[in-house]
Amino acid sequence: MNTPYNNSRGDFEITRPHTFHIPVMGTGFTIDTPLKVARYGIDSVISIGDDILIEQMRKYYCENNNLDYSPIPAEAEDARAHRITAYLDLVNKLVEEQFQVLRSAPFEPGSDLTRYFKMLPVSSLKRDYDEMLATTDTHSRFQKQEALRKRLRPGSIDVNIMTKIDHDRFKDGVRLPPEYALAMSSLRGYAGSSLRSSIVLSAGLNRRLFTYMSGFEDFFPDGSGFIKKKIVLKVSDYRSAVIQGKLLAKLGLWVSEYRVESGLNCGGHAFATKGYLMGPILAELSREKEQLVEQLFILYVNALKKSGRIFSAKPPTVRLTAQGGIITAEEDSFLRSHYALDGTGWGTPFLLVPEATNIDEEHLRKLATAQKDDIHLSENSPLGVPFWSLRNSASEELRRLRIQRGKPGSSCPKGFLKSDTEFGENPICPASIAYQNLKVRQINNNNDTPEVKAARIKKVVSKSCICNDLAGGAILKKGISSSAEPAVCCGPGIVNFSQITTLDRMVDHIYGRLSLLNGAERHHVLIKELNLYIEYLRREIEETSQGIIDRTAAYFQEFRKNISDGIDYYRQLAERFTQAQKEKFLCDLEKLNLELESVFTGLTPEISFRTAG
Repeated sequence: MNTPYNNSRGDFEITRPHTFHIPVMGTGFTIDTPLKVARYGIDSVISIGDDILIEQMRKYYCENNNLDYSPIPAEAEDARAHRITAYLDLVNKLVEEQFQVLRSAPFEPGSDLTRYFKMLPVSSLKRDYDEMLATTDTHSRFQKQEALRKRLRPGSIDVNIMTKIDHDRFKDGVRLPPEYALAMSSLRGYAGSSLRSSIVLSAGLNRRLFTYMSGFEDFFPDGSGFIKKKIVLKVSDYRSAVIQGKLLAKLGLWVSEYRVESGLNCGGHAFATKGYLMGPILAELSREKEQLVEQLFILYVNALKKSGRIFSAKPPTVRLTAQGGIITAEEDSFLRSHYALDGTGWGTPFLLVPEATNIDEEHLRKLATAQKDDIHLSENSPLGVPFWSLRNSASEELRRLRIQRGKPGSSCPKGFLKSDTEFGENPICPASIAYQNLKVRQINNNNDTPEVKAARIKKVVSKSCICNDLAGGAILKKGISSSAEPAVCCGPGIVNFSQITTLDRMVDHIYGRLSLLNGAERHHVLIKELNLYIEYLRREIEETSQGIIDRTAAYFQEFRKNISDGIDYYRQLAERFTQAQKEKFLCDLEKLNLELESVFTGLTPEISFRTAG
C-alpha cells in the first residue's frame, strides 16, 4: 500500500560539517580521496569510469591493510560492475573504520579528533566545541565531549558517471547487451555497493541510463523515507535542470542536488554553453528552485503511486551547489550567500594537496610553478569536448614526440573511449593510431587548401589517450607502475597557487582563515569565466572563418546576445559588492565588454556569408 509518510526534514538530510566538497578530478586524482578526507567530514567524488585503475587500487589497499585480495579478471562475467562494487565496498569499510577510530580518539592536541574540529567552519558544532574547550569543570567537560562525539559524521563517498561515455561494448567482435555499456555497467557497480551516498551524473542527458537506474531499489525511498543512494545532476543551466529533473521524476527518481559547474572555468572537460554565464544561471536556478521542486514533486509522487511505493507528504530535500574556478574565501562566501547555495566545490587547488589527491612528484612541481601559458583549453579529449590540460605533462610531451616522429596516436591500452564508427562497424578511439592514420589520410585526399588541411590534421593529432593517462599520477604515486605518462587536467585557477600544502591549510584558505594565493594577477571568478568565454568565442569565429569548423551566423548572434545579457546582469550585481570590489569588478567588466565588441568588428559579414550556404 503506497501511503504518504510525514517527514519534516525531507529525506532526513543531515547537516553537513563543511560547506564545500572536493569534485571528481580525472579518473585518478580523486580515486581514493575519501580514504584521505572523509573521516574529517569532507565530501568528495570518485570517478568510476576506469575499472582497470579501480581494480589496481583495490589490490593496493587490500595489501596495505592486510586484507585478502581476490582478483576480478577482465574476462570474468560482468567484471566491470563487480570491480566497481568491490572497490566501493572496500572504501566504505575502510572509511568507517577510520571514522570510528577518530571518534574514539582523545580530545588532545594532535589527535585526529581535534583535527576534525579545528578544520570546521563557523557553525553550531564548532561553537559547541569551543565552549567545551572553555569548560573547566571536569564532569561537565566530559559530558560535552561525549555529546560532541555523537554529532560527528564522516564525509560522503560520492561517485561520478559521465553519462556521455556510454557506448556499447564488444567481445570477440560481437556487441554485448546494452546493460554492459560503459555508463550502464558503472551504474550497476555503484548500485550494488554498500554505500549510502550520491551519484553525480555529468555530461548531459542519457535516457537509457535514467530508465536503467529506475530498476535499482536504493534510488527509491525506504519505509521511513530515507533514500540510500541520492542523485546529483551536474547541470549547465535551468533548462537542463528542468528537462532532466522531469525525466527522472517520471521514473520515480528524485534529484537531491543540482550542481552548477562553470562551462569553461573548471578543470578537465569544459562543456561550454552558448555564452550562458554562471551568475545569470545561478540567479535563475535560485529564483525558480521552489517552483521547480513543486513541479517535479507532482510527477515524482504520481510515479511512486503507480509503482506501489511509499511517497513523502512533502518534497524531499533539494540542494543547490556550484563549482568551477572559485579560488578565494570571499568569492565562496558571496556565491553561497547571494544565491542561497547549499555548498560549493573546490577542485583544482586540491591538486596541490598531496594528502588529499593523487599526483606524482614531478607533476606536483610542474603545477606549483605553472604560469598562465602552461595551462590551455586543448583539443586533447577524444570526446571532441574542449579539455583543460597542463602543456608540459608527460602525456602531452609524449603526444608531441610521436607527431615529430611521424607516428601520431596511442596504442589505446584501455579502450574506454572507443566510440567512433566512421571507418567501420567496430568502434575505435579518435586518439588511437588506427583512427589518426585513417583520418589524416582522408584529409590529405580531399580538395581543401593546404592551410585548411594542416589545421584539420592538427586537430586530429591533438587527441590524447586521456582514459589511460589520467590514471598515471595515481599509479606512479602508489608505486603500481613506474612507466606511466600522466596527463594533468587542472583548471586555469591553478596559476594563482604555488604552494604545495596540507589539507588543514587548504581548508583554512577556503574558510578565509589564511590565504594561499601567490600574488599573481587575479580577477573575480565571474569575471574570469566571462573572459574565458570571450576567448572561446574568438577562437570559434576564427576557425569558422578559416573553414575548419562549421558555425552559423545565428549561433554567433545567440552567443553574443547571451554574453551581452550576462554583462548587463553583472553591472547590476556589482551593486552588492563593497566600493573597492565594485570599482575593480566594473572596470574589468567594461574592458571585457569592449573586448566582446572587438571580436565581432569586421568579422560578422564574413561569417554570415560563409555560413549562409
